[in-house]
Amino acid sequence: MWYSDKWKDYELIDCSGGERLERWADRILIRPDPQVIWDTPRRDPRWRQADARYQRSSAGGGAWDKRDVPVSWQVRYGELTFNVKPMNFKHTGLFPEQAVNWDWAMEKIGSAGRHVSVLNLFAYTGAATVAALKAGASVCHVDAAKGMVQWAKENAAASGVADRGVRWIVDDCAKFVEREIRRGRKYDAIIMDPPSYGRGPGGEVWKLEANLMPFVRLCAGVLSEKPLFVLINSYTTGLSASTISYVAETAFAERGGRAEAQELGLPVSATGLCLPCGAACRMEF
Repeated sequence: MWYSDKWKDYELIDCSGGERLERWADRILIRPDPQVIWDTPRRDPRWRQADARYQRSSAGGGAWDKRDVPVSWQVRYGELTFNVKPMNFKHTGLFPEQAVNWDWAMEKIGSAGRHVSVLNLFAYTGAATVAALKAGASVCHVDAAKGMVQWAKENAAASGVADRGVRWIVDDCAKFVEREIRRGRKYDAIIMDPPSYGRGPGGEVWKLEANLMPFVRLCAGVLSEKPLFVLINSYTTGLSASTISYVAETAFAERGGRAEAQELGLPVSATGLCLPCGAACRMEF
């Protein structure tokens, strides 16, 4: 398992009974997590003193029960700064388990000995974009949601990289890649964080199990002659790390390279164990 254990502004304090107890800088949040199927004693008093808790509704969805939480606040990870905001569907705009991938991507870019161009697809609020920019790469950031791209711009500004070489694109990722292939544009590295299910701005339906393989194969068409890496993330529980690795090895077979895939995880302070949080595949060339 690849786990993110270098955080100072984030801590997974405890997890029990389908919920996480988390510290985001100086704010304590409780959020649901379907992976937490155990029910251990909740001894930490912060379970009862949290600043906000996301309550699921029996009718579907849910809402935040907030005491004293601002609309947004900042957390830092090394040289990176991000704006977090409690939003619908329990999310905060940041997946802290991805820090181990940010570190890896920054090391690969920094040690490449050349300029690196990165294509970040399904790029969400831009944490990986900010990390790649900070490491010295140029980035094309693509997401179908205009609000998420705006949030990513705010994160880039907070980290002091808004003036670096970055293109902000609001578009369906598959259609954008198809156009880049027609234009002959190439990238040295690709990062993708495809959703389990989603819709593009034109109503395009995305379902990971059906669309991941053809999409990854399509992305092979925008890799440069000297590619550096491809990073694929997945939060779909039905797709194992080995499955994602098989997809990558198959899609990029003609380009050579080596794929390694693992679960991602976060250390739990109360138990010393590690909570699984999806999977990632790293393809190096």
